[in-house]
Amino acid sequence: MEMKKSSDFEFDDLQGLLRFGYGKLTDTCFMLLNIANVDLAKQWLNTVPINSAITKDPPPATAVQIAFSVEGLRALGLKESVVDGFSDEFIVGMAGDESRSRRLGDVGRNAPQRWKWGGNAAQVPHVLLLLYARKGNIEAWRKTVEGEHFSGAFLLLEELPTLYIGDIESFGFHDGISQPTIDWTQRQSTDIHERDSFSNLLAVGEMVLGYPNEYGQYTARPLIDPRKDKLATLLPNANNDPAWKDFGRNGTYLVLRHLGQDVAGFWQFLDKVSDHVPQKREQLAAAMLGRERNGTPLIAERIPGIPREDHWNDFTFDQDPNGNHCPLGAHIRRSNPRTGDLPPGVNGFISRLIKILGFGQRPDEDLVASSRFHRLLRRGRSYGPALAPEDAIKPDAPASERGLQFICLVANISRQFEFVQNAWTMNSKFNGVQEERDPLLGNREPLMSGEGTDHFNCPGQSGPMQKTSHLPQFVTTHGGGYFFMPGLRALKYISALPANGSDSHHDEDQEPDTKSYSQFSDSAATH
Repeated sequence: MEMKKSSDFEFDDLQGLLRFGYGKLTDTCFMLLNIANVDLAKQWLNTVPINSAITKDPPPATAVQIAFSVEGLRALGLKESVVDGFSDEFIVGMAGDESRSRRLGDVGRNAPQRWKWGGNAAQVPHVLLLLYARKGNIEAWRKTVEGEHFSGAFLLLEELPTLYIGDIESFGFHDGISQPTIDWTQRQSTDIHERDSFSNLLAVGEMVLGYPNEYGQYTARPLIDPRKDKLATLLPNANNDPAWKDFGRNGTYLVLRHLGQDVAGFWQFLDKVSDHVPQKREQLAAAMLGRERNGTPLIAERIPGIPREDHWNDFTFDQDPNGNHCPLGAHIRRSNPRTGDLPPGVNGFISRLIKILGFGQRPDEDLVASSRFHRLLRRGRSYGPALAPEDAIKPDAPASERGLQFICLVANISRQFEFVQNAWTMNSKFNGVQEERDPLLGNREPLMSGEGTDHFNCPGQSGPMQKTSHLPQFVTTHGGGYFFMPGLRALKYISALPANGSDSHHDEDQEPDTKSYSQFSDSAATH
């Protein structure tokens, strides 16, 4: 039974992945498709039961979600003037230029030329189809979803491997702990004067197009003039310009990266540098991640009155500025530094002004960008059989391929995913550390100066800095792409488009019938 109230957010127009992780639907099938027959593809789109974000009781036993690359939208007949309203990152693509690849760390072993898919224009799929089902039911669900038109409509380029191994990721750490909470009721202010401290609650527009983001602005997306495009009546109005129809509203960008994880190499290296002492091996692994394997954060700060076991996500690094508990370069500090708009203790007008003007800064104080402008909603799935550390350190450890189909949802690819990947994950000078990248995700390519980046520094609570050198690369990129996951009304618009980009649904006129709303967008905003 559907449980939707008239006062609810437009959950009936959102694809469910924006609201649910479908964690109880443990069996998955992720397909990369090319469109072979446009007419059949649109007929299939009209019948496929895409799950919305409405809460149901009981929860669904299956789910299907869909997203498109820019070439997929073009193949389905979306006009170029509409395509132009999307972000440059989406249009150019993840592997579209060398500069982007360098910023994302896709060099050396990660270079797009080595990818299994997505590394060049011919390898970029048109469609990403995500299927979810309860254990043992994925094949039957796949046959139901495909139906009669699927085989003629699409060409299967790649079926991405996935395998449920419990609530851990392939290296063996508890996964999925730190996720932002979307402020669906818009109860939290985005006023910069009210947001000094870290908050896990994020404005809807950080993840969903067509709504105000943490800047209080609307991210650029395609708007269509209904006077010039009769099909646009299928679309919702633009909140910030009601005379126009919003093709992006209730949609989001989906970032997909196929990441291979060298689980045996990770634990064997840690075992070697820990002198084969299990306790030391575990301590170093926890230091690199920033959490123990069971998910317990290394940070000492606790919120008074809340039991320790409830503190997996309720903490900041304010009381650990030097990384004595959780190293400054640990994975969880890089992926989410938990910073506010200004450093701790800056809560008055004078102290704000001093910091904004750059005065009063300690020599050892390294300002990290406010986390709220760079959060990701993660929806990935692991692949490959689980391998416990005790088995991974054995010389005859099974050599099965293991890794992560990394998926995140964002409203601004550049400011969110690419910023985190470039400024935090791959940056060799993050938060004051030198010559090291993310100890788990980072590549080990040397800097242009020739200096190495294969180090990890772990300050002790007392005593000298502990430096681990010659880290191998533990994660390798095997593929990736940027996709647009539209709202359900936008899907109806897509499936109703004439074949071959015909303009028969447009009135002939010299005035433009589409635009990218950028007057109040955050596409150029930085923090």
